[in-house]
Amino acid sequence: MWAFLEQLPLSYAVIAAATLGLAPFKPEPHIWEKIKMIKSGTLKRPIDIFDFLLHAAPFAVLLAKLVQIAIG
Repeated sequence: MWAFLEQLPLSYAVIAAATLGLAPFKPEPHIWEKIKMIKSGTLKRPIDIFDFLLHAAPFAVLLAKLVQIAIG
């Protein structure tokens, strides 16, 4: 995993999080809708959980890349 993160440019991770992580943008970002469903306790259907994981993945990669940069 570290080898992948070392080769991945930070700009790619930022672009992926900004586009894939937030799409679709209207009426609100999809990840935001799923987070609200988690807070209200309505994120129960498998398709919604899978959708949340797909939209959260770019943010997880970005966070991992930032941690990798921070610890050198």
